[in-house]
Amino acid sequence: MANRILIVDDAAFMRMMIRDILTKNGFEVVGEAQDGSQAIEKFKELHPDLITMDITMPEMDGIAALKEIKKLDPNAKVIMCSAMGQQAMVIDAIQAGAKDFIVKPFQSDRVIEAINKTLGL
Repeated sequence: MANRILIVDDAAFMRMMIRDILTKNGFEVVGEAQDGSQAIEKFKELHPDLITMDITMPEMDGIAALKEIKKLDPNAKVIMCSAMGQQAMVIDAIQAGAKDFIVKPFQSDRVIEAINKTLGL
């Protein structure tokens, strides 16, 4: 069975890019969200195997959403996505429980490597 992934990013273009990378590599994208509060709702509804989470989003940012998701499920697997130059935020995300991070613009081999590592594939 394909691993089920939830994509969270406020930019539709970024969600499309990561969805392309995932589906081409045999992963199933079960849902998308454009901010942290939507991510939490989708997580409760879909129970994905893994979440790719943008850090900088309106309403609720990725780190706040990550903390809430970890309260719901301490074993949730979340990979943070950030643009260059957000190293401090990446450290916050890892401390909050993120398993890995990928830098935008996405490089498909790095995305797949991070997901495979996080899922233990």
